[in-house]
Amino acid sequence: MKERHFECTLWLPLKPEEIFPFFADAGNLDAITPSWLDFHIVTPKPIEIKTGALIDYKLKVRGLPLRWRTLIRDWEPPHRFVDEQLRGPYRQWIHEHTFEPQDGGTLARDVVRYAVPFDFIAHPLFVRRDIEKIFAFRQQALKEKFGGNT
Repeated sequence: MKERHFECTLWLPLKPEEIFPFFADAGNLDAITPSWLDFHIVTPKPIEIKTGALIDYKLKVRGLPLRWRTLIRDWEPPHRFVDEQLRGPYRQWIHEHTFEPQDGGTLARDVVRYAVPFDFIAHPLFVRRDIEKIFAFRQQALKEKFGGNT
């Protein structure tokens, strides 16, 4: 299994304590997920986000309907959390979110370690580009919500 790495950062003009509550509400995932993924949370709301929480989603990847189950592996408000795919399209998906005070605001960082089936074909043809597009959308949505720049 070939593990891949994706990372992006975004500076936001608010403190981690002001930004983190947005991420602590699973319902806000819709606002930072592109509509072409047809993303829906299946887990009944309200969802208490904490270490060990499970969240189920339905989405479409390239038109293919999928189910995704996430485990909140680490929960350290207001500075860090890690979600890990337990079921979904990836062989591995571990997504670390960090919120670091910087220059009077917050450096929000996403680090994803992932692996896909048939990596040698799937990754260069569409997986890498899809991930880049998803996170570009996410960053734009966060800039619109909180202000800031890359």
